[in-house]
Amino acid sequence: MIAKHPKTTFVVLHVGSWPENLDNVEALLKKFPNVQIEFGARQAELGRQPRRTYKLFLDFQDRIMFGTDNDFGADLYQSYFRWLETADEYFDYYDAPAQGRWKIYGLALPDPVLEKVYHLNAEKLFNQFKGANIASKRGGN
Repeated sequence: MIAKHPKTTFVVLHVGSWPENLDNVEALLKKFPNVQIEFGARQAELGRQPRRTYKLFLDFQDRIMFGTDNDFGADLYQSYFRWLETADEYFDYYDAPAQGRWKIYGLALPDPVLEKVYHLNAEKLFNQFKGANIASKRGGN
């Protein structure tokens, strides 16, 4: 489907549900420039492999977005901020041990990457649709 629609941007949620195999995720991103990923609910898996995850986030920083379909409580965001922004080691991920009995490690992503992941990449994607609703109401394309 992705190959048949190269002009469509696909946002693959939950790192495509493959966060244990980042080589596969990287291959997908390299093969299809119209794919972006979102990492909601995959902190547990990605935080176990911090060096590989860090490399993926740097290499594809323009195509990764923060997202969640979990509760919107402060503890969720504090956990994600700690994981993305610090170099802390061996701490509980959000809602541990829901996805496994292990600890995670902080990525300490650079500020420019964090800004893209937190909001700039989503803004760029959604800005494509500004005015689209108005055009459709007028009978436009």
